Amino acid sequence: MPESLALTQFEIRTIRKIRLRILPLVFVLYVVAFIDRINIGFAALAMNRELAINSQQYGLLAGIFFCGYVIFEVPSNLALHKFGARIWIARILVSWGIVATLTGFAQTVTQLCFARFLLGAAEAGFFPGIVLYFTYWFRQREQALAVALLFAGAPVASIVGAPISGILLDHAHWLNLPGWRWLLILEGLPAIVCGALTLFLLPGHPAEAAFLTADERKWIESELNREKLEKAPASDVALWRVFANRRVWHLA
Repeated sequence: MPESLALTQFEIRTIRKIRLRILPLVFVLYVVAFIDRINIGFAALAMNRELAINSQQYGLLAGIFFCGYVIFEVPSNLALHKFGARIWIARILVSWGIVATLTGFAQTVTQLCFARFLLGAAEAGFFPGIVLYFTYWFRQREQALAVALLFAGAPVASIVGAPISGILLDHAHWLNLPGWRWLLILEGLPAIVCGALTLFLLPGHPAEAAFLTADERKWIESELNREKLEKAPASDVALWRVFANRRVWHLA
Protein backbone atom coordinates (compact mmCIF):
# COMPACT_ATOMS: atom_id res chain seq x y z
CA MET A 1 0.00 0.00 0.00
CA PRO A 2 1.46 3.42 -0.92
CA GLU A 3 2.60 5.52 2.02
CA SER A 4 0.34 8.49 1.10
CA LEU A 5 -2.74 6.25 0.99
CA ALA A 6 -1.84 4.67 4.33
CA LEU A 7 -1.51 8.13 5.87
CA THR A 8 -4.90 9.14 4.49
CA GLN A 9 -6.56 6.05 5.93
CA PHE A 10 -4.84 6.66 9.26
CA GLU A 11 -6.06 10.24 9.28
CA ILE A 12 -9.65 9.25 8.45
CA ARG A 13 -9.69 6.56 11.11
CA THR A 14 -8.35 8.88 13.79
CA ILE A 15 -10.79 11.70 13.04
CA ARG A 16 -13.68 9.23 12.95
CA LYS A 17 -12.74 7.89 16.39
CA ILE A 18 -12.57 11.41 17.81
CA ARG A 19 -15.94 12.34 16.30
CA LEU A 20 -17.67 9.22 17.61
CA ARG A 21 -16.20 9.73 21.08
CA ILE A 22 -16.91 13.45 21.48
CA LEU A 23 -19.70 14.69 19.21
CA PRO A 24 -22.62 12.49 20.40
CA LEU A 25 -22.03 13.45 24.03
CA VAL A 26 -21.62 17.14 23.26
CA PHE A 27 -24.76 17.03 21.10
CA VAL A 28 -26.80 15.61 23.98
CA LEU A 29 -25.42 18.28 26.32
CA TYR A 30 -26.50 21.04 23.94
CA VAL A 31 -29.99 19.55 23.55
CA VAL A 32 -30.35 19.53 27.35
CA ALA A 33 -29.13 23.14 27.49
CA PHE A 34 -31.60 24.30 24.88
CA ILE A 35 -34.53 22.54 26.55
CA ASP A 36 -33.76 24.35 29.82
CA ARG A 37 -33.50 27.60 27.90
CA ILE A 38 -36.89 27.38 26.15
CA ASN A 39 -39.04 25.44 28.62
CA ILE A 40 -40.20 28.71 30.20
CA GLY A 41 -42.33 29.13 27.07
CA PHE A 42 -44.19 25.89 27.71
CA ALA A 43 -44.49 26.57 31.45
CA ALA A 44 -46.03 29.96 30.62
CA LEU A 45 -49.21 28.24 29.40
CA ALA A 46 -50.17 27.71 33.06
CA MET A 47 -47.57 29.71 34.99
CA ASN A 48 -48.70 33.13 33.74
CA ARG A 49 -52.26 32.51 34.85
CA GLU A 50 -51.33 31.18 38.29
CA LEU A 51 -48.84 33.97 39.11
CA ALA A 52 -50.80 36.71 37.30
CA ILE A 53 -47.92 37.45 34.94
CA ASN A 54 -48.78 39.93 32.20
CA SER A 55 -47.22 39.99 28.73
CA GLN A 56 -44.68 42.69 29.62
CA GLN A 57 -43.48 40.77 32.67
CA TYR A 58 -43.25 37.56 30.67
CA GLY A 59 -41.15 39.34 28.04
CA LEU A 60 -38.77 40.39 30.80
CA LEU A 61 -38.62 36.80 32.11
CA ALA A 62 -37.76 35.49 28.67
CA GLY A 63 -35.14 38.12 27.88
CA ILE A 64 -33.34 38.55 31.18
CA PHE A 65 -31.77 35.12 30.71
CA PHE A 66 -29.53 36.60 28.02
CA CYS A 67 -28.42 39.49 30.26
CA GLY A 68 -26.75 37.07 32.63
CA TYR A 69 -25.46 35.03 29.70
CA VAL A 70 -23.78 37.97 27.97
CA ILE A 71 -22.24 39.47 31.11
CA PHE A 72 -20.56 36.24 32.23
CA GLU A 73 -19.73 34.76 28.82
CA VAL A 74 -16.14 36.01 28.54
CA PRO A 75 -15.14 35.25 32.17
CA SER A 76 -16.60 31.76 31.83
CA ASN A 77 -14.49 31.03 28.75
CA LEU A 78 -11.36 32.31 30.47
CA ALA A 79 -12.12 29.99 33.38
CA LEU A 80 -12.64 27.07 30.98
CA HIS A 81 -9.20 27.64 29.50
CA LYS A 82 -7.68 27.88 32.99
CA PHE A 83 -9.37 24.96 34.77
CA GLY A 84 -9.80 22.64 31.80
CA ALA A 85 -12.72 21.83 29.54
CA ARG A 86 -13.97 18.72 31.35
CA ILE A 87 -14.08 20.33 34.80
CA TRP A 88 -15.55 23.67 33.70
CA ILE A 89 -18.19 22.27 31.34
CA ALA A 90 -19.27 19.90 34.11
CA ARG A 91 -19.48 22.88 36.48
CA ILE A 92 -21.63 24.79 34.00
CA LEU A 93 -24.00 21.85 33.60
CA VAL A 94 -24.42 21.18 37.32
CA SER A 95 -24.87 24.84 38.26
CA TRP A 96 -27.46 25.57 35.57
CA GLY A 97 -29.26 22.31 36.36
CA ILE A 98 -29.57 23.33 40.00
CA VAL A 99 -30.82 26.81 39.08
CA ALA A 100 -33.26 25.42 36.49
CA THR A 101 -34.68 22.99 39.04
CA LEU A 102 -35.04 25.65 41.76
CA THR A 103 -36.86 27.91 39.27
CA GLY A 104 -39.84 25.59 39.65
CA PHE A 105 -40.23 26.74 43.28
CA ALA A 106 -40.38 30.48 42.52
CA GLN A 107 -43.43 32.17 44.02
CA THR A 108 -43.31 35.67 42.53
CA VAL A 109 -42.35 37.40 39.29
CA THR A 110 -39.32 38.92 41.02
CA GLN A 111 -38.08 35.49 42.09
CA LEU A 112 -38.61 34.17 38.57
CA CYS A 113 -36.65 37.08 37.07
CA PHE A 114 -33.79 36.48 39.51
CA ALA A 115 -33.80 32.75 38.72
CA ARG A 116 -33.80 33.37 34.97
CA PHE A 117 -30.89 35.81 35.30
CA LEU A 118 -28.96 33.25 37.36
CA LEU A 119 -29.76 30.58 34.77
CA GLY A 120 -28.18 32.74 32.07
CA ALA A 121 -25.16 33.41 34.28
CA ALA A 122 -24.79 29.70 35.08
CA GLU A 123 -25.06 28.65 31.43
CA ALA A 124 -22.81 31.48 30.22
CA GLY A 125 -19.88 30.27 28.22
CA PHE A 126 -21.34 26.85 27.47
CA PHE A 127 -21.79 27.21 23.70
CA PRO A 128 -18.62 29.25 23.04
CA GLY A 129 -16.84 26.99 25.51
CA ILE A 130 -17.83 23.94 23.48
CA VAL A 131 -16.62 25.68 20.30
CA LEU A 132 -13.32 26.42 22.05
CA TYR A 133 -13.19 22.79 23.19
CA PHE A 134 -13.53 21.66 19.57
CA THR A 135 -10.28 23.49 18.76
CA TYR A 136 -8.53 21.17 21.23
CA TRP A 137 -9.53 18.17 19.12
CA PHE A 138 -10.33 19.13 15.53
CA ARG A 139 -8.35 20.81 12.81
CA GLN A 140 -9.97 23.81 11.15
CA ARG A 141 -11.30 21.68 8.30
CA GLU A 142 -13.19 19.43 10.78
CA GLN A 143 -14.39 22.18 13.12
CA ALA A 144 -17.11 23.39 10.74
CA LEU A 145 -18.83 20.00 10.74
CA ALA A 146 -18.61 19.75 14.53
CA VAL A 147 -20.18 23.21 15.02
CA ALA A 148 -22.88 22.47 12.44
CA LEU A 149 -23.84 19.34 14.34
CA LEU A 150 -23.99 21.38 17.53
CA PHE A 151 -26.39 23.86 15.93
CA ALA A 152 -28.63 20.94 14.95
CA GLY A 153 -29.28 20.43 18.65
CA ALA A 154 -31.64 23.44 18.74
CA PRO A 155 -34.41 21.98 16.55
CA VAL A 156 -33.92 18.55 18.11
CA ALA A 157 -34.47 20.14 21.53
CA SER A 158 -37.81 21.48 20.33
CA ILE A 159 -38.79 18.16 18.78
CA VAL A 160 -37.96 16.29 21.99
CA GLY A 161 -38.77 18.96 24.55
CA ALA A 162 -42.20 20.04 23.28
CA PRO A 163 -44.03 16.70 23.72
CA ILE A 164 -42.29 16.00 27.04
CA SER A 165 -43.27 19.44 28.32
CA GLY A 166 -46.85 18.89 27.18
CA ILE A 167 -47.07 15.56 29.01
CA LEU A 168 -45.68 17.09 32.21
CA LEU A 169 -48.09 20.03 32.03
CA ASP A 170 -51.07 17.71 31.65
CA HIS A 171 -50.18 14.81 33.92
CA ALA A 172 -47.59 15.89 36.52
CA HIS A 173 -49.57 17.15 39.53
CA TRP A 174 -47.84 15.40 42.39
CA LEU A 175 -47.48 16.73 45.97
CA ASN A 176 -50.05 19.43 45.23
CA LEU A 177 -47.67 21.13 42.78
CA PRO A 178 -49.00 22.16 39.36
CA GLY A 179 -47.62 20.71 36.14
CA TRP A 180 -45.66 23.81 35.14
CA ARG A 181 -43.59 23.58 38.32
CA TRP A 182 -42.81 19.92 37.75
CA LEU A 183 -41.90 20.77 34.16
CA LEU A 184 -39.20 23.20 35.34
CA ILE A 185 -38.04 20.94 38.17
CA LEU A 186 -37.77 17.71 36.19
CA GLU A 187 -36.28 19.24 33.05
CA GLY A 188 -33.49 20.77 35.14
CA LEU A 189 -32.38 17.41 36.55
CA PRO A 190 -30.82 15.99 33.31
CA ALA A 191 -28.28 18.83 33.30
CA ILE A 192 -27.09 17.80 36.77
CA VAL A 193 -26.80 14.16 35.71
CA CYS A 194 -25.00 15.13 32.48
CA GLY A 195 -22.61 17.30 34.48
CA ALA A 196 -21.60 14.32 36.59
CA LEU A 197 -21.22 12.13 33.50
CA THR A 198 -19.09 14.78 31.79
CA LEU A 199 -16.41 14.45 34.46
CA PHE A 200 -16.00 10.79 33.52
CA LEU A 201 -16.81 10.71 29.80
CA LEU A 202 -15.49 13.95 28.30
CA PRO A 203 -11.71 13.87 27.69
CA GLY A 204 -9.94 17.18 28.12
CA HIS A 205 -7.12 16.93 25.56
CA PRO A 206 -5.81 14.36 23.08
CA ALA A 207 -2.90 13.63 25.41
CA GLU A 208 -5.31 12.02 27.90
CA ALA A 209 -7.45 10.23 25.32
CA ALA A 210 -7.37 6.53 26.19
CA PHE A 211 -9.56 5.72 23.18
CA LEU A 212 -6.73 6.73 20.82
CA THR A 213 -3.54 4.80 20.23
CA ALA A 214 -0.18 6.40 20.99
CA ASP A 215 0.41 7.06 17.27
CA GLU A 216 -3.05 8.62 16.87
CA ARG A 217 -2.54 10.90 19.88
CA LYS A 218 0.85 11.97 18.59
CA TRP A 219 -0.52 12.67 15.11
CA ILE A 220 -3.52 14.80 16.16
CA GLU A 221 -1.41 16.77 18.63
CA SER A 222 1.20 17.49 15.95
CA GLU A 223 -1.51 18.57 13.49
CA LEU A 224 -3.12 20.93 15.99
CA ASN A 225 0.25 22.36 17.04
CA ARG A 226 1.15 22.95 13.40
CA GLU A 227 -2.05 24.92 12.81
CA LYS A 228 -1.47 26.87 16.01
CA LEU A 229 2.02 27.89 14.89
CA GLU A 230 0.67 29.01 11.51
CA LYS A 231 -1.65 31.50 13.15
CA ALA A 232 -0.58 35.03 14.03
CA PRO A 233 1.15 35.11 17.43
CA ALA A 234 -1.27 36.06 20.20
CA SER A 235 -0.36 38.54 22.90
CA ASP A 236 -1.72 38.58 26.44
CA VAL A 237 -4.59 41.02 26.86
CA ALA A 238 -5.88 42.32 30.18
CA LEU A 239 -9.46 41.35 31.03
CA TRP A 240 -10.60 44.97 31.19
CA ARG A 241 -9.39 45.47 27.62
CA VAL A 242 -11.57 42.56 26.51
CA PHE A 243 -14.66 44.23 27.96
CA ALA A 244 -13.60 47.57 26.48
CA ASN A 245 -13.41 46.06 23.00
CA ARG A 246 -16.38 47.04 20.84
CA ARG A 247 -16.15 43.82 18.83
CA VAL A 248 -16.72 41.72 21.94
CA TRP A 249 -19.94 43.56 22.75
CA HIS A 250 -21.00 43.56 19.10
CA LEU A 251 -20.64 39.76 18.91
CA ALA A 252 -22.36 39.35 22.29
